[in-house]
Amino acid sequence: MTAATTASPTSTAATPGQVWTRARGVLAAVLVLVVAGVTFAAVRSGTNHGQLDPRSAEPRGSRAVAELLRARGVSVTVATTLREATAAAGPDTTLLVAGPNLLTRSQQLRLGEAASSAGRTLLVAPGPAATTRLAPGVHTERQEAVSALAPACDLPAARRAGTAEMGGLRYTAQDRSAVTCYPSAGLPSLVVLPNGTDGDTVIIGSPVLLHNERLDQQGNASLALQLLGSRPHLVWYLPSLGDPSATTDDGAPGDGSDEQAEDGTRNDAAEESGFLDLVPSGWLWATVQLALAAVLAAVWRGRRLGPLVAERLPVAVRASETAEGRSLLYRKANARDRAADALRDAARTRLAPLAGVPAHEAHTPDVLLPAVSARITRADRDLGALLFGAAPSTDAALVLLADQLDALEREVRTS
Repeated sequence: MTAATTASPTSTAATPGQVWTRARGVLAAVLVLVVAGVTFAAVRSGTNHGQLDPRSAEPRGSRAVAELLRARGVSVTVATTLREATAAAGPDTTLLVAGPNLLTRSQQLRLGEAASSAGRTLLVAPGPAATTRLAPGVHTERQEAVSALAPACDLPAARRAGTAEMGGLRYTAQDRSAVTCYPSAGLPSLVVLPNGTDGDTVIIGSPVLLHNERLDQQGNASLALQLLGSRPHLVWYLPSLGDPSATTDDGAPGDGSDEQAEDGTRNDAAEESGFLDLVPSGWLWATVQLALAAVLAAVWRGRRLGPLVAERLPVAVRASETAEGRSLLYRKANARDRAADALRDAARTRLAPLAGVPAHEAHTPDVLLPAVSARITRADRDLGALLFGAAPSTDAALVLLADQLDALEREVRTS
């Protein structure tokens, strides 16, 4: 009995073990970065807050001014919903609205009603829509750069503070009782609008005044403490996306759904905040680390394992096949100009030694043409057009060019 043996086919595919060996280093590095990024974000998420947040010690946070106010006996309360802000408003309270442009039309109208009962309402860089609803009679003008500006007004707080870093959005007030200070390019960037009682509404065109990193510059600290510390209580309202009032409509007079949707989704002013301010910085750093790891992994995997080595081709290709293949490519691309250049270049290279011209002068018309002309009998032939002329416009003209070059070479060779 004869036993038949069958040879097992040979596979070039990597085995699971080989794949794991190659990939485990990259996977381990990515896992470490992910764990580190998540841990870093989780640790910082409880203490890191956004721009103009009185709990934030970041450069653009406002913890410094909040601590200075507390040291002077002013209570600072953070409100993240409209209900909290309106409930805390009162004659002995300063209500600071850190993001009036983030409020919907309905929220702005409700806040305007509550602000009329507050002792002071301070709006930080309100845009056109927010200014119209929260400070009637005041209009927002074009933005200017923030710089050190003089008060140029009789407001006691501004005169005591002196020069401060103001600017940003500028405003015009129709009410003659309004006090305008810190003009930039002719228009004020701070407006104090009395509300008819003992309270007022203060508008500043830039949040730079309240940032931790700028509080010690010029008279910023003095002006901020006077504007925010005039009452014993300060309510710091930070509008949030999770506020239930942002998705409900209280049916305020003149409240259209289309206008509300438009005003609720756009930022009316050219504020310095943006989408990235809503993302905790820990997650941003984790994303940057992952991107860097991906780039390094790509560079590592794409590196060359040593210098290139010249290797002989396994198959020898006949010259006629190469010429035919190139001609077919030229024809497919309709590249008569390149085909003509190749024919003329080869013809000049072969004619040069036959005419006694050095190889480096083979493609110089002033040298090659007189030497070739001396070896032919027909003087009426235009050698310049034949050897250095323009590209043929048709396939027939290209074939004629090739025939004429062959005839010229035969004539020079037999002369």
